[in-house]
Amino acid sequence: MNTPFGLANLWLEGDAITRFVAIALLTSSIITWVILLSRYWAVRSLQKLKPELEQFWRATSYEQGLQTLTNHAVNPYYQIAKAASAASAHHQSQASNHRELLQTLNYSEWMARSLKNSIDGVTAGFQKGLTFLGSTGATAPFVGLFGTVWGIYHALIAISSSGSAQIDQVAGPIGEALIMTALGLAVAIPAVLGFNALNRANKLLGADLNRFGNDLLAYFVTGARMKSGE
Repeated sequence: MNTPFGLANLWLEGDAITRFVAIALLTSSIITWVILLSRYWAVRSLQKLKPELEQFWRATSYEQGLQTLTNHAVNPYYQIAKAASAASAHHQSQASNHRELLQTLNYSEWMARSLKNSIDGVTAGFQKGLTFLGSTGATAPFVGLFGTVWGIYHALIAISSSGSAQIDQVAGPIGEALIMTALGLAVAIPAVLGFNALNRANKLLGADLNRFGNDLLAYFVTGARMKSGE
């Protein structure tokens, strides 16, 4: 009589390909959850930095405003503000040496391009792991299905060899093969849901950074932050 089917029995009775598929799905699941948890904490930490922006704009000087922003190494607002300050200083330092070039690209255009490049560089970092999540969500069900088909194939070979197809002989191998489909779905569903959630969170963060960049552009060009509603 066959023992109850399960992951342990699937591993013990499976061949090299079955074990490879199981390891691939398990590895993908672990990486998926690592990405999801790390990105969740990263997004949560970035959201906690938003209240610092009011302190930044209330500072008496730009340098003092930079100091009000914490976690400089991972703070996107600080990185963009610092890059804007460096771009402004660079343009002003070159004003007397390259007048023809500066006439082609004036101060406003230079700052707009510099801020856009800085924001693009920061938001590119938000995309880490999304490619893996999208690929896993799209391929994991098919990998699990391949494991199922392979397991059923071997079960049918065993049945044909024994010349008997009694229910107790078929249930175990077929059930163990179907576990591979369940594993594929268990890997794919969190990956797809996580991909959509992180993609939405990244869009919201990107919108916040673009608003901050527009405020910085207004500040450097006009000397004042753009008021809400303008």
